[in-house]
Amino acid sequence: MQLARASKKPILIAFMALFAVGMIGGFATEIGPWYRALIKPAWQPPDWLFGPVWTTIYIFIGIAGVRAWRRAPDAKARQLLLGALGVNAVLNILWSVLFFNQQRPDLALLEVVPLWLSVLLLVLLPLRYSPRSSLLLLPYLLWVGFAAFLNLTIVQLNAPFGS
Repeated sequence: MQLARASKKPILIAFMALFAVGMIGGFATEIGPWYRALIKPAWQPPDWLFGPVWTTIYIFIGIAGVRAWRRAPDAKARQLLLGALGVNAVLNILWSVLFFNQQRPDLALLEVVPLWLSVLLLVLLPLRYSPRSSLLLLPYLLWVGFAAFLNLTIVQLNAPFGS
């Protein structure tokens, strides 16, 4: 019975952490007059699509994180994984703060590079001991890459930013 409870703890922690990241990022993502006034490319997905995509990505991150945690060969691998997830969470939130809250797509464009690299690290870390975890994170890597290109295009269409 104790083992069954212990095995649920990483799942609960992972999804609570992802819920917190999603909530903080969501609060920082204000779709208001400033955002609506930006010139955006015709190929940008509709605003309503971003919520379901991010929800799916967060679910995949949670599943991948728990799978990788459980299959990690030792405590060092688990610590490295948790550290990479933590850095990624901070970078994920920071992008939303820079783009939406600070209204600085130019700074968000600079920040998206380490964000994308942190996702790449999350894909590569568990590759040897949990390849399915790595596969689950590929949509996140692709989405951040797409978001980076969209961010770049918005900067090109609307620059300069800041005073």
